[in-house]
Amino acid sequence: MRATLLALIVALIAGQAPVPAPLPSQNPNEVYICPMDPDVRSHNPGKCARCGMALVSGLPDPVEYHMDLNVKPRPVRPGQPASLEFTVQDPWKNRPVTTFQVIHEKLFHMFVVSQDLEVFVHNHPTLGSDGKFHYDYVFPKAGMYRVLGDFYPDGATPQLIAKTVLVSGAAPKPVALTRDYSPKDTENLTIELETEPAQPISGAETRMVFRLKPADGMEKYLGAWGHMLVASGDLIDMVHEHPFIADGGPQVQFNVVLPRARPYRVWVQFQRKGVVNTVHFDVPVRDLE
Repeated sequence: MRATLLALIVALIAGQAPVPAPLPSQNPNEVYICPMDPDVRSHNPGKCARCGMALVSGLPDPVEYHMDLNVKPRPVRPGQPASLEFTVQDPWKNRPVTTFQVIHEKLFHMFVVSQDLEVFVHNHPTLGSDGKFHYDYVFPKAGMYRVLGDFYPDGATPQLIAKTVLVSGAAPKPVALTRDYSPKDTENLTIELETEPAQPISGAETRMVFRLKPADGMEKYLGAWGHMLVASGDLIDMVHEHPFIADGGPQVQFNVVLPRARPYRVWVQFQRKGVVNTVHFDVPVRDLE
């Protein structure tokens, strides 16, 4: 105490403001964060209990990378094979990125959604020796498609980037979505949806609870108890989510924020006894009055 007081007096005489000593650390342990769900944190390394990804320390600030999508041949025609080539570049100098972390057992997740919301694809392009991701696909009909790339560059944070592909021919009629919460029967599962609030509000969190019947035989699909893709009717808003609460039982909860007052199509995927079940629901969203 006497030494500290003496140092203060010397500093004042010299006309200098004393430099305060650093406060003792309030959190001496390292913090490990889930790259996919940053609100999941731990003082110990391990895996995220929500999505299964490895927790990391020193997670960088999120920065959006660049993704180019080249489709050949041009023009793209319905019913004919097309080659999709995804190139990822860093956001600073546009340098090619060729090293990636695994997200849910894959290096790259691709979603394809058609303009009329009738086509939905979730698959996984492969990384070639050229450092680009490749996928062959036949667009089944004319119109506009949104193609999403979900990937995790080394030293960055997970990315979700959408591109647009136009397939030649007469475009489908505009889609008009109405509320559809009806139970869905698929390959070996019946899926029911309940939302809280019952009428989702734009910009606020909506809890989507899915009830699965029968409850036995549920398995993780690509490292998670479920996968969700949400798209607005105009394909402007696209959201990819994993369960907030799930334990392999008959109830799975996703938490999602739907940004605008309009109807959304919600695709979910659950795996039971080796079979991937994919269904969709239509969820209208209103503004807070």
